[in-house]
Amino acid sequence: MNVKAFLAAVLLAAPAGAQGFAGLGADAQGFAVPQPGQPLAFPQDHGAHPEYRIEWWYLTATLTGPDGTDYGAQWTLFRSALAPEAGTGWESPQLWLGHAALTTPDAHHVAERLGRGGIGQAGVVAAPFEAWIDNWQMVSRAAGGADALDAIQVTASGTDFAYDLALQATGPLVAQGDQGYSVKSAAGQASYYYSQPFYQVTGSITDQGRVIPVTGKAWLDREWSSQPLAADQTGWDWFSLMFDDGARLMGFRLRDTGEGYTSATWIAADGTPRPMPPGALRVTPLREVPVAGRDVPVVWRVELPAMGLDVTTTPLNEQAWMDTLVPYWEGPITISGTHAGRGYLEMTGY
Repeated sequence: MNVKAFLAAVLLAAPAGAQGFAGLGADAQGFAVPQPGQPLAFPQDHGAHPEYRIEWWYLTATLTGPDGTDYGAQWTLFRSALAPEAGTGWESPQLWLGHAALTTPDAHHVAERLGRGGIGQAGVVAAPFEAWIDNWQMVSRAAGGADALDAIQVTASGTDFAYDLALQATGPLVAQGDQGYSVKSAAGQASYYYSQPFYQVTGSITDQGRVIPVTGKAWLDREWSSQPLAADQTGWDWFSLMFDDGARLMGFRLRDTGEGYTSATWIAADGTPRPMPPGALRVTPLREVPVAGRDVPVVWRVELPAMGLDVTTTPLNEQAWMDTLVPYWEGPITISGTHAGRGYLEMTGY
């Protein structure tokens, strides 16, 4: 659901007494609310939806250097609205937040940017597609006639890291949930959600002044809503798994005072999605470690019996903590068991 920091930026717009993790269970307050049966539309839906309260463009990449060292990169742009309108200039109610990270086996570099949309500091346009905050960019390089997200260039930098990555899709966009309508709770809270999970990556990373060529795979999530969580949901554990046989899995557990709410989509190698019913996915923490003064589960068992999946995920770096406005854990993982591969794990609310 990627959710994927289900909008750290929402804190900037959360009302007093907001409910759920980061205020995401608060009442929608006149904003538009996702409805089932509304088809996704491209290229429009690659752009911003100011009538909804929260939205993000969320990229994670598993990378490898020429010596076999593994890395991970994250690029995220969040939009959070104070009111359901675009507005202009400093009067615009649209607030933006960017996260960038580079994970190595020994370090986790993080940078964060805040911006205002009405003055051009940050924003997204659907055609030609471009998303940016300051000098961080995600720009379409797709050929004419192709979907704008088929090929993109992604750049970001922080105090001690940078990356410049070219992404080429080898499969289609994938609608999550019921044709893009992704339910997040038993009470029916939902978002619109689609992914591009089939990127091949080339480019370079810069780690403390050292430029390293890399190749790998990436996954882009697009999601928007106004009240995506129930009031008692305190955080989530989200997995994007890319298997060596070409299949993919998106799965998450939203934690509450009971057993939590799980959802998953199995994606065949040709991009055909198979949404799973609530509860079909089982995720079990196997090992916790101290991270930023709290215990965080970093090794997981992930089971999807309907597809014969029973795997263990292990982090590249256990200390992949995003020390941002709303802190969370996010980093690359390796997959072993009935299926092998690599992916990303995000955990909030710990």
